[in-house]
Amino acid sequence: MEKIKMTAPLVELDGDEMARVIWHLVKEKLLLPHIDLKTEYYDLHLKKRDETDDSITTNAAYAIKKHGVGVKCATITANEDRKIEYSLKTVSASPNGTIRKILDGTVFRKPITFCTITPLIPRWKKPITIARHSYGDVYTSTSMDVEAGTRAEIVLTSKDGREKRTTIFNFEEDGIVMGEYNLDSSIRGFARSCFMHALEEKCNLMFATKDTVVKAYDNKFKEVFEEYWDKYKKQFENAGIDYTYTLIDDAVSRIIKSEGGIIWACKNYDGDVMSDMVATGYGSLALMTSVLVSPDGSHEYEASHGTVKQHYYRHLKGESTSTNPIAIIFAWTGALRKRGELDANQDLVKFCDSLEQACRDTIDSGAVTKDLFELSSSENKKIVTTEEIIDLIAKNIKLKFQ
Repeated sequence: MEKIKMTAPLVELDGDEMARVIWHLVKEKLLLPHIDLKTEYYDLHLKKRDETDDSITTNAAYAIKKHGVGVKCATITANEDRKIEYSLKTVSASPNGTIRKILDGTVFRKPITFCTITPLIPRWKKPITIARHSYGDVYTSTSMDVEAGTRAEIVLTSKDGREKRTTIFNFEEDGIVMGEYNLDSSIRGFARSCFMHALEEKCNLMFATKDTVVKAYDNKFKEVFEEYWDKYKKQFENAGIDYTYTLIDDAVSRIIKSEGGIIWACKNYDGDVMSDMVATGYGSLALMTSVLVSPDGSHEYEASHGTVKQHYYRHLKGESTSTNPIAIIFAWTGALRKRGELDANQDLVKFCDSLEQACRDTIDSGAVTKDLFELSSSENKKIVTTEEIIDLIAKNIKLKFQ
């Protein structure tokens, strides 16, 4: 069979550790045999980012803006321990934070469901999508150590030099302080994309924050969502869906008790935490799609899990691992499908559909990685290694194209 041609590239962002190992296995065994793959490649390995003073991350983000579609492997966010381990010059910023600051937009994370995988929370019958605002807040914050006897203030200096001050705290002992921010334009883009996505999915939308405590900051988000609710209310009514605002702690309770089938919009940090909770509730962090949709229409796809460090250390010792590759595969299919849709390349779109079905056929047949074994209801279930499950998926996708 002739390989599927691509008329335009997508941006490929390579990563770290076990995620990187799986990334290359997926390309070698699942993609390259069927697609004449065209990518603009950026190696975001931790050492490469350090060598380039992180300019490679910035360049990759602007490449996504240029080409419209990117796919990213999980990357290490450096800390002092990683600086020693990898002999780094400095502790660089989070690559995801850098990319999201440039692209802006909303991260939509949705569980990947299988007939034979029962959620840890059995009430969840339908997918719960987390809509995570991807700009600002704690991820672009500034923090400082504070000595005893210090008065910490917020000082706003207008362009004509006028100052507005408010006291944060008078420190009678040593402590710490942090400042964070966001932009009206980004909050509006977040709200608009959430309402639009809910209409596309014909799914109820809920936004949750803590405006009773963080009054000015969180209330800004609440007011913007109410403004867009006024604009979209009629369309929601026609679609038979609804919008709800509630406090974040109440939202957690509602979600746990629900049957799913809702888009849950969250601020940046809340979305980071709650998407992992939802993914775990459905079975595994490796069963979650993630796509960043920016206001200019750019899409960046990635697996929502990390680099799987402990599995990588075992891999380096020559030991076999049973690491779930599904989210990485679906990151690739999501990006390639979007590329196909933009370029009217139906062969590429159909291939992505077939590869995802091959993944489902493999899991539902009982071949599962260790994280899914207890959740599988297949009568023939067995634990397979990382390479074995990719080989089985490769066999199933090959059968579909014979």
